Amino acid sequence: MKLTFNSPVILIFSAICAGVYLLQSMGISGDLFVLKPSWDMSNPVWYFRIFSHVVGHANMEHLMGNLAFILLLGPIVEEKYGAKNLIIMMFSTALLTGLIHITFSNSGLLGASGIVFMLILLVSLVNFKNKEIPLTFVLIVLVYIGKEVIGTFSDDQVAHSTHIVGGIVGAAFGFMLKNKKGAKKSTSGDIDILKP
Repeated sequence: MKLTFNSPVILIFSAICAGVYLLQSMGISGDLFVLKPSWDMSNPVWYFRIFSHVVGHANMEHLMGNLAFILLLGPIVEEKYGAKNLIIMMFSTALLTGLIHITFSNSGLLGASGIVFMLILLVSLVNFKNKEIPLTFVLIVLVYIGKEVIGTFSDDQVAHSTHIVGGIVGAAFGFMLKNKKGAKKSTSGDIDILKP
């Protein structure tokens, strides 16, 4: 049996999230991974935060909840659309969720929930074919996005708009890349495990 490095983008992203959380819990990273609710385009760090907020997390529960979905759904998306497309989708989601959040909110933002919702919608479109919309996609939109729309009316310290934007980005990429074949698998990251 071999232990394979089956999804490099997802595994590296997850490791970065865990590493950043460790730095945050030690008070080392400051607020580099929190997007402040202001347009500070004269500050170079602002441009970093527009993307870096997706790897910061408020607490262990927040981190573990996001990583559970990312590690479950991410490899399916990476295999279907390829590593390069997944990186583009993740950066696009980070950028759009950040910009929309600071436009309409007066609170800080951190966490990979927008990327989680992007992955949820993308996975529901894995078997999408021309002129056919999977019923599972429709149900996912109703359940997940509907729940977030309702959640926007509650004061629960959750950035529901970023979840919605992440889902929209995922759906848009899913429809645009519907004919994209999976990436070629590389065995260079295989690790041998001794058999018992």
